[in-house]
Amino acid sequence: MLQSMRSAAKYIWVVLFVLFVGGFLFYESSGLFGRGPNTSSTVIATVNGRDIPLTVWLEAIRRREQEASQRLGRQLTLDEEEQLKQEVFNQLVSEILLEQEYARRSIHVSDAEVIDAARSSPPPEFLQAPELQTDGHFDEAKYQRFLSSPMARAQGVLSGLEALYRSEIPREKLFEQVASDVYLTDDQLWNIWRDTHDSAQISWVAFRPDMVPDSSVPVSDAEMRQYYDTHHDALSRKGTAVLSLLMIPRSITAADSAAVRKHILELRDQISHGASFADVAKRESADSASAVNGGSLGWSKRGRLVPIFEQTAWALKPGQLSDPVLTPYGYHLIRLDDRKGDSALVSHILLRIQQSDSTAARTNARADSLEKFAAQTDQSGGGAFDRAAKALGLTPTRVRVTEGLPVSANGRQVPSVGVWAFSGASVGSTSDLVDSDDGYYLARLDSLAPGGLPLYESAKPAIRKIVAAQKALGILEPRAESFAQLAARTSLQRAADSLHLKVMRSPAFTPTGLVPEVGQLNQAVGAAFTLPVGVISAPIKTSDGVFIIRVDRRVPADRAAWEKQKVEQRQTLLRTLRQQRVQSYMEDLRQSAKITDNRAAVEAASHRSSAT
Repeated sequence: MLQSMRSAAKYIWVVLFVLFVGGFLFYESSGLFGRGPNTSSTVIATVNGRDIPLTVWLEAIRRREQEASQRLGRQLTLDEEEQLKQEVFNQLVSEILLEQEYARRSIHVSDAEVIDAARSSPPPEFLQAPELQTDGHFDEAKYQRFLSSPMARAQGVLSGLEALYRSEIPREKLFEQVASDVYLTDDQLWNIWRDTHDSAQISWVAFRPDMVPDSSVPVSDAEMRQYYDTHHDALSRKGTAVLSLLMIPRSITAADSAAVRKHILELRDQISHGASFADVAKRESADSASAVNGGSLGWSKRGRLVPIFEQTAWALKPGQLSDPVLTPYGYHLIRLDDRKGDSALVSHILLRIQQSDSTAARTNARADSLEKFAAQTDQSGGGAFDRAAKALGLTPTRVRVTEGLPVSANGRQVPSVGVWAFSGASVGSTSDLVDSDDGYYLARLDSLAPGGLPLYESAKPAIRKIVAAQKALGILEPRAESFAQLAARTSLQRAADSLHLKVMRSPAFTPTGLVPEVGQLNQAVGAAFTLPVGVISAPIKTSDGVFIIRVDRRVPADRAAWEKQKVEQRQTLLRTLRQQRVQSYMEDLRQSAKITDNRAAVEAASHRSSAT
């Protein structure tokens, strides 16, 4: 039993990495970003007077990158690295803010609380560990025996659990204080139910800003300046760039696919003749997460796996091995280890369909040639990019890139080049060769427009359009009022015909639903649930137009149906509302905190030192 539990120890460390529990190791040497001013005493940020050393941030990043690389079975792209760095920074800031709140509120955790939590509330990774399952369900007795074993103590599992719960219990106490008063009355529940179950249909006529000639709407410089000064967030833009891309794809041929299928048949034959399935999985499977467990996917209920995979697995008898199964991930060998009710214990070996050695060698040779041309760019200027394209018969693809968003070209997501473009690259420069799963990429930066708030003069044309549209709505209101009066005397259709306007009709919608061409959660949608059926409304002004509506049909929510599910609704909504309260609380903590973020300056110093 204890020997079989040996692999379970790894689960706790996954939790610890994610939660940054147990502290961080400090680098003792300087020059962490290369030669230059950044040393082991460099501070990456300060939160309410408490420093985050550069060494702590780097060590946290290193751990997270290592864990992510092991999970993915490859190195991270620059895009993934940037996202991970931001997540690490946010986590470090949040941990400091939480610790300061614990101190302010006198929140502590006792040894007894830690012991009780470790025994009664195992982390999710333990709940899912195959070694702690009996008949497809977590076995508390097995868990307790494992905690009491010398193996758990020797491998540091107990100390890891202690660190975890000494971090998590104060957090839970704080969040309970923050969200304990969240409650929903029956009236509130009924109104929430009605927001998604009442329905209405309307007819309407819209007066849009484009009905007023732009030239007839006077907009003063003072009005534009006022809008500029009060709408910085709305006017700020992300950086944009234009890249030229060269790509050498890792094209998969029918012969490549056949070679992978042949290899997985060979593996099946080895297992059929006595080879250990677990040993073959550890050696061969491309699914690194299950390979370390001998291919085991653990217990799974129906509906959680890829359909063709699940269909094959459930058709097997315990201990039986499948023929090769093709899914979008590649070829699988599937073994059903056990089945209880609607749960099955399944193992598999995955071989991804990739280029054969000979095909890959040709692709890599072309990529080497492309990289050599790219290396000439510094000496011969940006023309080397075009010469490389011509020499290798490649057609450059121009791509417009927005800072912080993924880069796609010809239906493929291109890693790393977007981050490179906005990380100090100069116009005309060429990136390093990017090696991805589906090919090699080389990018040239053709143009770059930094993000942020534009200068007032450059923003004036866009601002004028916005202000003019707002003022046009005021001009349209008297026209809409006259129309509404005419429609009330005659009909909506007759009034529209007389002014050559079009009556539009909606599908059924709820109070919180999106109404095509009307909008969502605005005054016109709200009026559809208060106006009497058949009555012509007064003009209703929204941000997009002035509407005159008529409610054609309204169907109230079924109160009896609501009563049947009220208890479940309350539980679900309370969980959501409490999570929102906690999230809002954390956002408020961060907003009110004094945070000095030195990352940009530290990384700029790193770039300068690495260039010397």
